[in-house]
Amino acid sequence: MDVDMDTSPSYFDPEDLSSRERFRRYGKRNPGSSLSPHHDSSASRFSNAALFLENIKHEVESFDADFGETHFDSASKMRESLDGLGVYRVDSDADTIRRRGSESLKVCKQEEHEQIESADTTFSLFASLLDSGLQGLMHIPDLILRFESSCRSVSESIRYGANERYRIVEDKLMRQKARLLLDEAATWSLLWYLYGKGNGEVPEDLILFPTTSHLEACQFVAAENNTAHTAQLCLRIVQWLEGLASKALDLDNKFRGSHVGSYLPSSGVWHHTQRHLTGGASNTKTIHHLDFDAPTRERSQQLPDDKKQDESLLEDVWTLLRAGRLEEACNLCRSAGQPWRAASLCPFGGSNLFPSLEALEENGKNRVLQAIELESGVGHQWHLWKWASYCASEKIAEQDGGKYESAVYAAQCSNLKRLLPVCTDWESACWAMAKSWLDVQVDIEIARLRPGGLEQFKSFEEAIERSPGQGDLASQLSGPDSWRLHVLNQQPRDLSSLLQKLHSSDTVHEAVTRSCKEQQRQIEINLMLGDIPHLLDLIYSWISPSEDDGSIFRPHGDPQMMRFGAHLVLVLRHLLHDQMNDTYREKMMTVGDFIIHMYAMFLFTKQNEELVGLYAAQLARHRCIDLFVHMMELRLNSSMHVRYKMFISAIEYLPFSPEDESKGSFEEIIERILSRSREISVGKHDKSSDVAEEHRLQSLQKAMVIQWLCFTPPSTINDAKAVTEKLVLRALMHSNLLFREFALISMWRVPAVPIGAHTVLSLLAEPLKQPTEILLSTEDHDVAESLKEFQDWNEYYSCDAKYRNWLKIELAHAEVSPDKLSAAEKQLEVTAAHEALSSSLLLLERKDNPWLVPTQDHLHVSVEPVYLELHATAVLSLPSGECLSPDATLCTTLTSALYTSVSEEEVLHRELMVNVSISSKDSSCIEVALRCSAMEGDGLGPHDLNDGGILANVMAAGFKGELSRFQAGVTMEISRLDAWFSTANGSLEGPATYIVRGLCRRCCIPEIFLRCMQVSVSLMESGDPPERHHELIELVTSPETDFLRLFSQNQLQELLLFERNYTIYGMDLKDEPNS
Repeated sequence: MDVDMDTSPSYFDPEDLSSRERFRRYGKRNPGSSLSPHHDSSASRFSNAALFLENIKHEVESFDADFGETHFDSASKMRESLDGLGVYRVDSDADTIRRRGSESLKVCKQEEHEQIESADTTFSLFASLLDSGLQGLMHIPDLILRFESSCRSVSESIRYGANERYRIVEDKLMRQKARLLLDEAATWSLLWYLYGKGNGEVPEDLILFPTTSHLEACQFVAAENNTAHTAQLCLRIVQWLEGLASKALDLDNKFRGSHVGSYLPSSGVWHHTQRHLTGGASNTKTIHHLDFDAPTRERSQQLPDDKKQDESLLEDVWTLLRAGRLEEACNLCRSAGQPWRAASLCPFGGSNLFPSLEALEENGKNRVLQAIELESGVGHQWHLWKWASYCASEKIAEQDGGKYESAVYAAQCSNLKRLLPVCTDWESACWAMAKSWLDVQVDIEIARLRPGGLEQFKSFEEAIERSPGQGDLASQLSGPDSWRLHVLNQQPRDLSSLLQKLHSSDTVHEAVTRSCKEQQRQIEINLMLGDIPHLLDLIYSWISPSEDDGSIFRPHGDPQMMRFGAHLVLVLRHLLHDQMNDTYREKMMTVGDFIIHMYAMFLFTKQNEELVGLYAAQLARHRCIDLFVHMMELRLNSSMHVRYKMFISAIEYLPFSPEDESKGSFEEIIERILSRSREISVGKHDKSSDVAEEHRLQSLQKAMVIQWLCFTPPSTINDAKAVTEKLVLRALMHSNLLFREFALISMWRVPAVPIGAHTVLSLLAEPLKQPTEILLSTEDHDVAESLKEFQDWNEYYSCDAKYRNWLKIELAHAEVSPDKLSAAEKQLEVTAAHEALSSSLLLLERKDNPWLVPTQDHLHVSVEPVYLELHATAVLSLPSGECLSPDATLCTTLTSALYTSVSEEEVLHRELMVNVSISSKDSSCIEVALRCSAMEGDGLGPHDLNDGGILANVMAAGFKGELSRFQAGVTMEISRLDAWFSTANGSLEGPATYIVRGLCRRCCIPEIFLRCMQVSVSLMESGDPPERHHELIELVTSPETDFLRLFSQNQLQELLLFERNYTIYGMDLKDEPNS
């Protein structure tokens, strides 16, 4: 489905969940997965001399300004700064890793400031990591983990790594940045648990017979079926949240010093109460014994100090349990003098009964549990422990024994009523609900192993379904197992209802409800639901332009969210590649491309051109091409260094030639840029505009695009040598095309040189130095002909420059009285005239290798009738140089005049068709289209006359302003010219270059003769007649050269007028000695 980039994806309904598929998240993990080293980012040397000189220039400027450091910081310097964050661990052999696509991350980067904030380094850091992942140096699950660790490292650097002191507002902003990066790290961690962790199987060496409740629980959760899928999802969510809490404890311990569990030994044995009782004091509200059952049995409490210390101890126990550190929590209880509490948390010999493969492997073959359950039955003791924990949590809460102690035991039995009051943040509340629901699902599975257990659970579920929402339902039932109904009644029915409870202020703390509105929380909720389409819509809505600003090329929103969204899309595409149906795939590609596109444009606007290619290359073919064309056109007038970064970014991450229909290629981008460069609008010409000067300035923009073909590709790309040759050949072909157009717009006899043509010559000067031998040695005829034509144009523009140099001197001297000119000044004019005359004669006298005549014609072969077409974009110019605005009447008149430039017989015989219309792109221009049938010598067979045939003849008449039935002196200033072979139905088959070359010969050669005559007349007038004037006249009339047929009637008249003046000045010169 082709979707325009400026179209909002609003037609996707994010609320429609009816057809959404729940992705199977738990793929097999590659056993060979490992974190791979990254590339060395030492700056590569530029192979272009122009770039090298520009770098020297910047270094000198930097030195003169007494800067402590050049503005060009190498990528290796960037890598060193990232190493300081502890993110990169580069192996010693990382330098040997090379591949296309990594070089652009090494190109020198110019920063506007000497120091950049640590948060901004995430752009280049994530690009480097993603590059390694896309290259296959790192598995995608490992890449996700590196993203997480990178966010944490940069967050730590922002929050704790700064040495300077900040003001209050700045410090708040730094804290906020660090917090947002930690939130992002949490999302990457969730993504890994859901999609990257893999779904392992229970090792055969851990399977026991008879089985145990813990083994059955682990096998149930690890099974691949719909029933276990929800339990597996809950397990991963719990592991994710426990991992976050554990890393938060490590962070506190690293930078602040951990306070969790930092108590003196035996701090939980109630010393104050012990001293109180030893002293003989008695109080009915104070316990009289020190055993742990005393508060419950005696319905009394410890002394407030002991109770407070107990509550602090239980808060730390809760914190450790929340972080999944059960063993540490038990050790803390033992060190505090409460081993009984440790035993209540870890029954069955201290085993960890969490239903995960990790806990199963940690326990090993649990013979203790097996022995217990052999005696009492599988799951019986498990059931008793859950019941005891529930009773403890309820009893402690009823006696106001402490919310953390109640929550500790509530966590063991899924008693959300006592668990949620201590969950004051989103992660804790989500953990409590997910863990409770997981435990209930496991309990139901284990109940299958006990006689009557499953039926009892089903009866409870049926009772809940019959009376939904009745909190006192348990009072309707009695018996020792009625506590299970309390627990079941608190659990969600599915994952959606679980997450919905987090939004309910009646169920959870107000802070939890507020957190649900945070962006990363919404992302995490959608990831847990598996609702990837809605997730993409959500992210795009945050970063897309507003409705008032529909430009897709203008980034909007938080840069870090753009970065996160782009990388999330690319990771999901790899993880879910084989699990998406067509609808989801289209959504992933369309909206995902929008997100990646926004991030690529953001990097571009921040002058991170070296990073853009990595992301733009992941877009669909048409979007990739459009984006690169847009960016390269914007950078066309930037410094050479910036353009080189843009070039490297494109050529390294894209194939040079089209290989895959879904991916863009460098060749397609360049072709689009070259084509668009020739469509530069002439602008709104008014009657006072100088057409010649406007064409001269606009030719510079057309010429600058050649720069993209003149850079030397890095040696690390595939077939670097072949790519270099293709670039040079394409540069030759396009430069010849431009030379033809530039020649036709630079016929005006003015001192200003055709800046476009000389820009092209300067750009191609270096690339043609080395590959010339390679190009000449190739057997491709087009290569040799392109090189020959380039050399012909090089000689032509050299003659043109010498003529304009003389004209500039001559016009300057004309403004001064001849008496005031010194001998040196007069000699300077004479020397310039002789140089112009000599160079032009050399070009005209070429016999074995005539100018702009190919050594071998390219013969067009076709079984169908062949037609010729010539299309031109032009501006009508008055003799004064002003623009003539076209209208319908003028176009009709010009059409008729072009028909009359050839005989009626030729019009009928050649089926000549002429069409002139106002340009749809610029109303001040006209579009001229000529078409005729081919014949022998003009379209068929060799083109011996080399004059372009009938179409060149018609166009030359309009170009020279010699149309008999049109306004006298009005000429067509051509800005774009193309000739084609075509079929009878109008399909273009290939370029008919001989027509354009012939037109250039018709226009340029007579003009060279006229300029030579102008120079000769000036020399004769100054008393220094040229020695070879007679040779010039002989060249015009020589039947061997056949130059005379290229002249129009007006040009012949001008030639005769120059000859007349030359003769008169010669006669005057002979008469001077006699006088």
